[in-house]
Amino acid sequence: MIAGIPIAIGYIPIAITFGLLTKTVELPNYLGIVMSLLIFAGASQFVGVNLIAIGATYWEIVLTTFILNFRHFLLSASISQRIERNTSKNILAILSFGITDETSMVASLREENEISPNFLFGLNLTAFTSWNIGTLAGIFLGAGLPDSIQSSMGIALYSMFIGLLIPSIKKSNPILIISLLAAVINSILFYTPMPFGISTGWRIIISTILASIIGTVIFPTEGQQK
Repeated sequence: MIAGIPIAIGYIPIAITFGLLTKTVELPNYLGIVMSLLIFAGASQFVGVNLIAIGATYWEIVLTTFILNFRHFLLSASISQRIERNTSKNILAILSFGITDETSMVASLREENEISPNFLFGLNLTAFTSWNIGTLAGIFLGAGLPDSIQSSMGIALYSMFIGLLIPSIKKSNPILIISLLAAVINSILFYTPMPFGISTGWRIIISTILASIIGTVIFPTEGQQK
């Protein structure tokens, strides 16, 4: 669990922001708590709250969060290759729930060839606990903050994604181009008159998928080039 302390320190402020955001968009307290308990995925929770606030449909929310969380299949598959071989499938299922970008990174940096299920469970539990403590703090303690600060939490979603995107853009021109392409597609869908309306949720889904497909064609991997 000690290895998870740095993750916890980083999670709590973001989780507090998430809790504040749920109050800003006037979601019931229980909904924010349940999201952190059952979803436990920061980016998806921020997006989910935003989509709920604008009245997106059930399927728009599900598909958007599915796309955002698809990388967890890869993270879990990678970590599973290093888990002790005698670990039961039930334990693996429990461990997979707690896998995040940060916990998978810490686990992958372990020097041991095999990762102990106990270590990964403690790591995940620390991250999970800190995220939920932060959510509770944001929901119940954030109510005492001035209205101006609470209302400013509406930009938390955009700030979070910009913070995640900028480091990748600095390292990779293809990521920059694909990101701009997604923004252009989303803008076209928004401003172009159509016989049928496209909601915000579907615009996000369509622009993300199209930009990703075009990106794989324009920037094939080395294996594909061969």
